[in-house]
Amino acid sequence: MGPVFKWDQFSTDSMLQKAGRMPFCYPSPPSTLAKAHRLTESQPQNSDGSPAQAGDVVIEARDVHYSIGGRKIFEGLDITARRGRITAFMGPSGTGKTTLLRLITGQANAESGSVKAWGQEVSRMSSRELFALRRRMGMLFQNGALLTDEDVYENVAFPLRAHAKLPEELVRQLVLTKLHAVGLRGAARLMPAELSGGMARRVALARAIVMDPELLIYDEPFVGLDPISMGVVCRLIKQLNEALGITSIVVSHDVHELSTIADDSFLLSGGKVVAQGTPAELHKSDRAEVRQFMSGLADGPVAFHYPAPDYAQDLLGGQS
Repeated sequence: MGPVFKWDQFSTDSMLQKAGRMPFCYPSPPSTLAKAHRLTESQPQNSDGSPAQAGDVVIEARDVHYSIGGRKIFEGLDITARRGRITAFMGPSGTGKTTLLRLITGQANAESGSVKAWGQEVSRMSSRELFALRRRMGMLFQNGALLTDEDVYENVAFPLRAHAKLPEELVRQLVLTKLHAVGLRGAARLMPAELSGGMARRVALARAIVMDPELLIYDEPFVGLDPISMGVVCRLIKQLNEALGITSIVVSHDVHELSTIADDSFLLSGGKVVAQGTPAELHKSDRAEVRQFMSGLADGPVAFHYPAPDYAQDLLGGQS
């Protein structure tokens, strides 16, 4: 039996915002879940069945090449995500951050190179093996991807109903536990249309963790959030990673937020990793493209304009 964690560390008292004392938790009736609900986590394993150790490689990509419509996205990409750590993939828009997640989850295959998850080559997996792989992962989609015709409770319960035959009472306990972890147990019967952007993102996070994944993947988790909601999501990412002993991959271009939670960072540009290390190390880099991105500079090697013909010729020549 693996380690036992208390979920009451995510209670309202311990999750207050920095600005004012706005409660993190949506109002809800008293419950024993708020007092001392415990979650027993099974010990993650390597592909050969042996216990995984802290720092073991979970995701590894080596010399990856990938194109879309003739446009090169990756040209020799190398990245590593280790167990128990929060790994950030950063870069300007259009550098393939979300595409990298598609390669990791087996939704697309690299043209050449290697993408491994827990030591297994993703591109060589059968459909059955891919489904088994994805059950070990939780995904927070860029837009939340909530089911609009289902309430919050049923959105979080969806993976349990799809992948496990559990008694309804156990489903209820698991759903309420995860909603309590993100401060939204009181919102269980609200519809997605009744949620703010930050609340919807937290519901999606509860759904992502309801199967107790070994790897949590966040695709642009901070987009469209106000400062308070952004602070809440940042804190949740950090505390969930520490409490559950899992691995987290965060894809974003929000430098400040990532600097507060990431253990390791990879900066992507031009189809490759141009810098890697801790956020502090990236801030000290003397490479022009790294300085431009980390400091938010308008001028630098990363062009603002998408490649196009000469502007004057395009206007005068009527080219489309």
